[in-house]
Amino acid sequence: MAAIKISLITVCFNASSTIERCIQSVISQTYKNIEYIIIDGASTDATDQIVNQYGNYISRFVSEPDQGLYDAMNKGIMFATGDIVGMLNADDFFPDNSVLEEIAAVFDDKNVHILYGDLDYVNHLGKIFRKWRSGRYTSGKFNWGWMPPHPTFYCRRELFSKYGFYSLYYGTAADYELMLRFIHKHHINAFYLEKVMVRMKSGGVSNKNIGTRVKGLFNDFRAMRNNGISVSFVTVFLKPLRKLGQYL
Repeated sequence: MAAIKISLITVCFNASSTIERCIQSVISQTYKNIEYIIIDGASTDATDQIVNQYGNYISRFVSEPDQGLYDAMNKGIMFATGDIVGMLNADDFFPDNSVLEEIAAVFDDKNVHILYGDLDYVNHLGKIFRKWRSGRYTSGKFNWGWMPPHPTFYCRRELFSKYGFYSLYYGTAADYELMLRFIHKHHINAFYLEKVMVRMKSGGVSNKNIGTRVKGLFNDFRAMRNNGISVSFVTVFLKPLRKLGQYL
C-alpha cells in the first residue's frame, strides 16, 4: 500500500518573525511523504526571503495579494494533491517530530475522514499559558458550544470538493463554520487524536479587540443557524465560555 500523502498548507503575511520556526517544525517531521505548500499574501517584510531559503523542502510557494486568511487557505487546497489536507499557519508549529507520523497512521484506516487533536497556546517567550483539550466528539456536541481547534483539523481532500471550501461569508468564523458543516451537518466521521498536535502563538485575528470579538460572535451565530443548530442563548454563549476552562 502506498504511503498516505499529506498536503500541509501554511498561510502567511508579514510573518518574518515566526515563519522560520514553523517551517523548521515541518521539515523536522519523521514522516516524509509531505506536500508542503506556502501561500503568502504578498508580504512586504522578509517573509519571502526566509521561505526561499527552504526551497528544497517546499512543493509550492505562492506570493500574491489575496482576500485574507481563508481565501489563501482555499488557494492552498486547490493546489493540493495529497490524500489528506491540513493547515499550519505561520504563527503555529509542531511540538515534536512525530505529529505527522501519527496523523498518517490514523488515516491508514479508510473509515477515518477527519482527525483533530489538542492544542497549546504560547506567549512570545514560548511559555504555555492556555491548553485546549478537545475530548472525543459525540453527536450533538456542537449544540453545546463545542468545537475542535482548527490548527489540529485534518481531513481527506475529497471532502472539500464534496462539501465545499472555506466560506468568506463567515469572516473570522470561517474555520468554525467549515468544521461545523463537515462534522455536524454532514455527519462525517471524526477521530480524536489525544495528543498536543500544535503550539500556537497567541493573538489571533478574531481576538484583537472587543469589536472583533462581537463580530466574531455574530459570525458564529450565522454559522450555527446555517448548519442546523437550534440557536439559543445557551448555544451562542457556551462557545466563548468554554475557553475559560482552557486557562486552568
